[in-house]
Amino acid sequence: MRYMKYKGYTGSVDYSEEDNCLHGRVQGMVKDCITYEGSTIDELAEDFHDAVDDYLNMCHEKGIPPRRPYSGTVNVRLSPDVHYRVAMMAKEKGITINAFIRYAVTKELDAL
Repeated sequence: MRYMKYKGYTGSVDYSEEDNCLHGRVQGMVKDCITYEGSTIDELAEDFHDAVDDYLNMCHEKGIPPRRPYSGTVNVRLSPDVHYRVAMMAKEKGITINAFIRYAVTKELDAL
C-alpha cells in the first residue's frame, strides 16, 4: 500500500477495480473519518488535500481542536514475566519503563 502525507496527516492510496477509481482515507483517525477519491494520482492527491483542509476548516469554525492521528499514547499488554524483565532492564539502565520501551521499539524500527 502507498501513502501520501499532508499537514501531518497520512492518507492511503487504494484502487477499486469495481468502481475503476482511486480512493483512500486518512490513517490513524479513530473517531473521525476523512476519505477522498480521484481518477488519477493527481486528482487523488488534490482531493486528499481538499479533504484535510475541509476537516481543519470545519474544526476551526466549530471551535474544536482537530483530532490528530497517532496521539503517541499506546497501551501495551505484556505477560507478567515480560513486564518484570522490562522493569528490571529499565532499572539497570537507569531509565523508566516507558523510556526503555521507546528505545527498544525505535531500535527495532531503525533496523528495518
